[in-house]
Amino acid sequence: MHYPEFLKPHDAIGFPAPSMGASSEPYYTAFNHALSRFQALGFGVLPGPNARKGSGIGISDTPLSCGTELTEMYCSRDAAALISVGGGELMCEILDYVDFEKIRNAPPKWYMGYSDNTNFTFLLPTLCDTAALYGPCAGTFGMEPWHESVQDALDLLCGTGLTVHGYDLWESVKLRDESSPLAPYNPTEHTVLKFRNFEKKALSGRFIGGCTDCLVNLIGTPYDRVSDFAAHYRDDGIIWFLEACDLSVFAIRRALWQMKHAGWFRHAKGFVFGRPLCMGQEILGLDQYEAVMGVIGDLGVPVIMDADLGHLPPMMPMISGGYGILEMYGENNIQIRWELQ
Repeated sequence: MHYPEFLKPHDAIGFPAPSMGASSEPYYTAFNHALSRFQALGFGVLPGPNARKGSGIGISDTPLSCGTELTEMYCSRDAAALISVGGGELMCEILDYVDFEKIRNAPPKWYMGYSDNTNFTFLLPTLCDTAALYGPCAGTFGMEPWHESVQDALDLLCGTGLTVHGYDLWESVKLRDESSPLAPYNPTEHTVLKFRNFEKKALSGRFIGGCTDCLVNLIGTPYDRVSDFAAHYRDDGIIWFLEACDLSVFAIRRALWQMKHAGWFRHAKGFVFGRPLCMGQEILGLDQYEAVMGVIGDLGVPVIMDADLGHLPPMMPMISGGYGILEMYGENNIQIRWELQ
């Protein structure tokens, strides 16, 4: 696995928009304030040409424009690292216009984003053997004040915080909207993880994953090299980290069934599931836990559910493609120590 150099003081950060751009509120104000925060910390800021656009369908501009922007900004020497402007809906459509061969041969660079950005944070390791960061998009850094998880994401990007952990509370009702674009997280619910087949001992392996909504769309496409990736790192064992945005409990179960039957879970050593956006949903007797265990329970590997990961913040920043050691953190949470191997 290739690990990029960590962000250093006074480096420039690039902000591409391969998914949605910051063209409307609350994203426009949050993004601009995030740039100011980064500048106050001494970093240079380089918004991409699509950063504030909203002319595309589910993305900032045309798929060609977005794919070209991402390739050029990744391969350019101007920015030391990239943070996606935001998530969106149809980043998958830009993949035909991303030059993965050129990216594979370029000096590795950290790319951070989540949700729709799974289309790059997942493909960097599986196609290019280069680690990426599954973490907050740029606008999150515009909140005032920063939540601990936001600082953790920056610390990981800078290489000063290679151990990340879960948090005590999570947000079920957000405060940020068009009238309050810089509102911080509103964590009011106690974090309670669910453990299956996990004896609360250390679990180590190669972490890979992202937003299940996006991942399932890659199955059977030219971008599906998961079996090769898993086989290559079988001695490490694969630990999947997964979360869901738009999927219902039945859609989660269908997606996991498809991923399993596509051979994606071969060499799986464990799973970490974030709180799905449909948290607490039950349909015809199926809840979020049986949606998972009904498909992967027979694998007999450790499963952790309702972790700080995904669309119900805060979330731990994750190294997609990274080797980590997962341990208990307190009585009912986890921490991951990243080792660059």
